[in-house]
Formats: sequence, C-alpha cells, structure tokens
Amino acid sequence: MTIQTIINKAVKRLKLEGKLLTPDFYAEAFCKEVRKAKMQVEDCQHIVKYNTMLNKDLQKDLKNYNIRTMNESFFIRFLISKLNRTNPTQCFDTLESQTSLIKRILQVITVLHNKEASELAQKTLDMIERGSQSEQLNQFRQRWINFITTYDDTFLQELKEYGAVDTKNLQKTIENLKLVSTSVDDMQSVDLRKISKLLITSFVPSIASSVNDTIASLSEKIQENPALLENASMENEIKSAISLRIALDKKTVKEMVESIDGVLDQLSLRLINMIEHSDSSNIEIQGIKKELESYNETSTVNFKLAHKKLFTIAVALEENTELLSKDLKGHSDEVAALSEKVHILEKELKAVKKESKEDFLTKLYNKRALDEFISIKEGEYKRNNRNLSIVMFDIDLFKKVNDNYGHDAGDAVLSAFAKILKKESRTIDIVGRFGGEEFLALLSETDLQGGIVFAEKVRKHVEKARFVYKGKRIRVTVSAGVSQRSDHISFEAAMNSADEYLYKAKKEGRNRVEYKK
Repeated sequence: MTIQTIINKAVKRLKLEGKLLTPDFYAEAFCKEVRKAKMQVEDCQHIVKYNTMLNKDLQKDLKNYNIRTMNESFFIRFLISKLNRTNPTQCFDTLESQTSLIKRILQVITVLHNKEASELAQKTLDMIERGSQSEQLNQFRQRWINFITTYDDTFLQELKEYGAVDTKNLQKTIENLKLVSTSVDDMQSVDLRKISKLLITSFVPSIASSVNDTIASLSEKIQENPALLENASMENEIKSAISLRIALDKKTVKEMVESIDGVLDQLSLRLINMIEHSDSSNIEIQGIKKELESYNETSTVNFKLAHKKLFTIAVALEENTELLSKDLKGHSDEVAALSEKVHILEKELKAVKKESKEDFLTKLYNKRALDEFISIKEGEYKRNNRNLSIVMFDIDLFKKVNDNYGHDAGDAVLSAFAKILKKESRTIDIVGRFGGEEFLALLSETDLQGGIVFAEKVRKHVEKARFVYKGKRIRVTVSAGVSQRSDHISFEAAMNSADEYLYKAKKEGRNRVEYKK
C-alpha cells in the first residue's frame, strides 16, 4: 500500500466522521490508517520514541490516555498535569474551577433563545455529570465546532422591514420592532358609537345608587356626539369621571360599614359571652335576634341586604346552639391531642439533632460524622490499599483565650480556624471538629510527606492570620501530629500515633508539626 493511498483513506475517514480538515484531525486520521495498514511511518512514531524516555509510572499513565500522535493536545496536557503535580492542590483546584466554569457557561447557553444550542449544551452537561472520557470530550468538541461553522442567522434580516436589527442584541431588536398598526384606515374601521355606549355604562357606580351631575353631563355629551372620543382633551374628562365613580362607591361602602359596625360589635360581645356561659346560650341568642329586628332597615342606604344576612346568622345560631357546644368540647379534645403530638415531635427533633453530622459552631463535620468516615476509609484501605494520612490539630493555649477574652471570643477563634482548615484542604479531604479545640483531617490518596506539607501550610496560615475580636487582636497558634495508615496495623493505631505526635508537638514548645522521622 502506498502513502498516497493512506492519504486518500485519511481524508475519506474525516468525511465519514464529520470532522473538518484541520492539521490535528488529519494527523490523527492519517496515523490511524497507517496503523490499520500495519505500516511504519516516522511521523506516527513520535509518542513511542518519547515514551521510552519516561519512567515506568509515567509510561503507564500515558498508556491510559490512549495518545498516539504528537499533534494531539492531550499529550501536552498530560505533560503539564504531571509538571503541576509539584503543587497537586493548586492543580486540582484549577481543574475543579475550570469544570465549574464550563458547567456554568453551558447552563447559561441552555436558557438562551436558540433551540439547537440549548439542546447541545444540555447534552454536554449530562455527559460531564456522568464522568467523561477523552474520546467523549473530543466528540462533543467536534459537535460544537460543527454548530458554530454551520450556524446561520440570516433569518434576522427578514425583520428589517419592521425595525432596526441588531444581531448582537436580540432584546434590542425585539424592542425596535413596530408590529402595531396605526394606519388611518384601521382607526376609521372602529365603531365609535359602540365604544361610547360601553364607556357610558362603565361610568355607572357599581355600589352607589346613582351618579352625580358631572358624570351625568359627560355621559350625555358622549352619547350625543361619539366623535368627541377622538379629541385628545376628552381623555382627562373621562379619567375624572372614572375617579368620581370610584369615589361614589367608596363613600357608599363607608356609610354601609359605619351603619353595621355597631351591630357587629354587639354581636361579637354577645357571642363571646354566650360561649363563656353556655347554660343561658339560647336566651342570649334570642336577645340578639330581637335586637337585630329592632334596627331600622331604611336607616342607611343599601343596608337591607347586610341586615338580612346578620338576622339569618342569629337564627342559625339559635337553632344550632347545642351543636356549637358539642363542637367546642370536640375541639378541646383535639387541642389536647395536638399538644401531645407537639410534645412527641419535640422529642423527635432532639433525637434528629443528635444524629446531625455537622458541628453547629464551625460548620465542619462533627465527631459522629468523622467516626463514620473513618470506618469508610478503613474499608477502602483494606479493599484497595488506598493509603491516607491523618493530621490531628490542637489550638495552643485555648483555655487562656476563654479566660482572658471570654467564651464568645473562644467561639470566634474556633470558627475562624475552621475556615482556614477548610480553605487549605482539598474537596476530597475530610476535615472536622474532633472535640473541644481539637480538629481532625483525613487526607485521601496522601502519604506521610503530603500530610506534613498540609499540616505546615495550616500552621503557617494560622500563625500569620489576624484573629480580632471586638477590636482586640488575639495571637493564635496551632500544633499538629501526623501519621499515615500504611505504617500501622489498624486505623486506631494510626489515630493514636497522630495523637501522640500532637502531644509531643505541644510538649516541645507548641506551634509546630511532629511526625515519625
């Protein structure tokens, strides 16, 4: 097979895979065809050549990336990531931040007004959430390249006849559109007589019994000459008439409310008294009925309906006094039952608080949660030999802080130290309050040396930090003891070792990190 045949097949492969003819994609396709034909071409052997220069661990890692050509950007990324391992925390944080940024950008795209882009963004998000491999990332990168190269926004130009089009600002384009017709022909097609009748009907108050002279005069003018509605000065007169109509209704409602206020007050007092003295309830309610009957139905405008409803209530109360008494007794039993339920719920709430895994002051994991994580990490170590380092921290001379500044200041110091501990740790690390002023850090996939580096970073951060409470600076230092699981027969032994080295650090002068040397 000739090189020209390989070239032709590489070009054909790119077309079948839907990829653009770029140098990177061509080199990848060319080398795939070379391997398929079992040929030896120097341009496709660079990785094999440089692979032999790497140590065995890096050769193994490189093989997992499935990188076959020097043109693949993954090779460069691989080397950069290995170089960055001199500061693994920074590397991990950077990758986490980049992933979060990509997710946020994709989430923004999903709410933009483009169906194809939104669907592709959502599929990409789903792929990232499931855990992506390099091949999947390449496929989706190609799909985005295809989208941007085939995107066509010429449909916006069709809107030019309705207003200015801004292809970079769709909202401004929509605001510029003039879709409401204001032609003279449309205005002439409106039947002003029908509109005038509807308008005059709206002038009539819905509660008051009649209109005033101003509203009546305006209604008459519009009825005689509907063309007045086209006059700009008529707008203010119509607004004034509507305001007058509302004022009439408000005045009538006020009069009605004032007329029944006395009745309602008396009714409320009598009902309360009836409930408190249930033996004479029938006589009391009959008295209410007679009192309502004595009110003059014509004393206030439109009071008739309100009076009728109140009288009906009194009659119903008279007929159902016994039922009311039974209901009250039943409600009393329900209140007692609810009180018992509340008591039970309070007990359950206390139990739930005990089961909480978060320390209320520092917002870190509490000892209960740490014990569970210790059990999980021990299982991982026994099954998969996953080593981890253990760091025990203790705030130096913490009792003096409480004695000199008060317990509120002590709580502030604990909370501030917890923030430092959380900031210096990775997302895969587990940090929590072990008790009092003692804190525990479980550093996954980290040996003893890594644990020492972490402990020193925390110690230096605390030493340089400014702990201020009510304007007073409090000098705070911390001591630490470090061990790793692989040096001990059990997790308990590793914990005891870290605790012993913590004690040694405090004994040797505090503000230091101790470990097996």
